[in-house]
Amino acid sequence: MAFTGKARVEGPHCSSQVDPLAALRAPDDPPWDVYLTGTVFLDIVFTGLGSAPARGTESWARGMGSSPGGVANMATALARLGLRTSLAAAFGDDHYGEYCWDALEQGEGIDLSPSRTVPGWHSPVTVSMAYDGERTMVSHGHEPPPGEPAPDCPPRARAAVASLTPGRGAPWIAQAARKGARIFGDVGWDDTGAWDLAALPDLRHCEAFLPNAEEAMRYTGTDCPRTAAHALTEHVPVAVVTLGAEGAYAVDRRTGETASVPAIEVEALDPTGAGDVFVAGFVTGSLAGWPLADRLAFAGLTAALSVQEFGGSLSAPGWTEIGAWWRRVRSVEGQDPSALGRYEFLAELISGELVRPWPLRRAVPTIGFRRSA
Repeated sequence: MAFTGKARVEGPHCSSQVDPLAALRAPDDPPWDVYLTGTVFLDIVFTGLGSAPARGTESWARGMGSSPGGVANMATALARLGLRTSLAAAFGDDHYGEYCWDALEQGEGIDLSPSRTVPGWHSPVTVSMAYDGERTMVSHGHEPPPGEPAPDCPPRARAAVASLTPGRGAPWIAQAARKGARIFGDVGWDDTGAWDLAALPDLRHCEAFLPNAEEAMRYTGTDCPRTAAHALTEHVPVAVVTLGAEGAYAVDRRTGETASVPAIEVEALDPTGAGDVFVAGFVTGSLAGWPLADRLAFAGLTAALSVQEFGGSLSAPGWTEIGAWWRRVRSVEGQDPSALGRYEFLAELISGELVRPWPLRRAVPTIGFRRSA
């Protein structure tokens, strides 16, 4: 599991962080490592609820925070892992839109040059309530005017993350693929009930497809997630199936590799955005050229770290959190050597300079925005 090259670049959350692509960078590289597009929500998250709110009652939460959500979860997770990330999204011209723009551009270092502020359009909002490791969400928003933003001509990037929609293609995905971007596709629940892979026209452009177990089995008509992963490789080179508490399983048709990684046991506070963080971890390892098992282990680790904090983009871990976890687990006596060996590749990526006290606490933005002068 030897990886060559590491460098540190200035980042918004710590004085230094690992650049996982340092050994691969060249002068003629694309300007961005990852491009993505979608809807940015303002997420308002309540935590510390004893149970789901009951009808006709008032519930008090012990914690609350706010942050950009929606596609911002994925963009933030990628940026915190050291990838140069470009996002095309529509932002409202209200306080929420201004706050989300500033948090992503100034706070996370995400390129928003393909994004637009839409006059007269208010920002979509999601309220998320976390309890017992689960969540309940209420959202409100309207579609932005057509052409806002206009992602049909995406910037050149090493990779793009695409959310595939049954029955509908997105022209920008083919455009990005023609420019050499490696496409990583995820998918949501098929409300049509058809579960037809032919209804995902952009799957043919994807290098990797990352559904959850239920989605994978429904799309392939199988009753086993691992069987489903192998069946999916008839349509896409790499299939990654997330298995919830059982971890994840992946198959690479091109190399013949398979990998199975158990989930890391953690005390889950809020699962919001964990799927996005998993994808970001897998994309990072893929662009760095890691073996399939390392990519899968890293994706699972980053997702596990994220559920211990609340919020979507708020909870995405960076290299400081990853380094602190690695040093922590190695310091605990009686660890399973084979389990530690699964993450040994981290040792060559993480410098001692990244150490921070454990456990970590995050600064949490709260409601109270105002327009700058």
